[in-house]
Amino acid sequence: MAVAQQRMSEQEYELFVQSHPDGQWELHDGVLVEKPGMTWRHLDISYELGRHLGNQLDRSEYRVFVEGRARRPTDTIFIPDVMIVPIAYGAEFVDSTRLAIFSNPLPLVVEVWSPSTGSYDIETKIPVYRQRGDADIWNIHPFDQTLGRSVRQPDGSYVESVHRGGVVTLAALPWVEVDLDRLFDTGFPSE
Repeated sequence: MAVAQQRMSEQEYELFVQSHPDGQWELHDGVLVEKPGMTWRHLDISYELGRHLGNQLDRSEYRVFVEGRARRPTDTIFIPDVMIVPIAYGAEFVDSTRLAIFSNPLPLVVEVWSPSTGSYDIETKIPVYRQRGDADIWNIHPFDQTLGRSVRQPDGSYVESVHRGGVVTLAALPWVEVDLDRLFDTGFPSE
């Protein structure tokens, strides 16, 4: 991950991102960080998961974003690989040129493992998603074909589990299912 050794406020961040549309920039405790490019497997899993989720959700209630932005108060803005956003969260942005950065807890936030960001996602981003109160937090490893999952409980704690296949139902949206075996199928013939 490329770190631009400069501190900036959220307002400065928004101006910077709008003037540098060719990069994927995050703000980590006030420090500008460029999210690196991703592997084929990373991009494919993100796209397929987003498409699959979008096909199960009512567009009048939810949107699925690949590479949207989620904020933790105080100068931290991350770009999850996939997230589900209630449409009501978009009301403040729909007629604005401001960046859509979501502060409220989300039903699902997903990070897909990549060689360049894997440990950082687990050690830094997942704890922030928990602080935000996101309902279902996924860390997908496309090469190991595993899903690490943290589900928020009524008392605010999280229960962790690891899935190696089968169908997983979203905690906050129990009518939405993801078939991990299908998600991990690359579509390429086995060698």
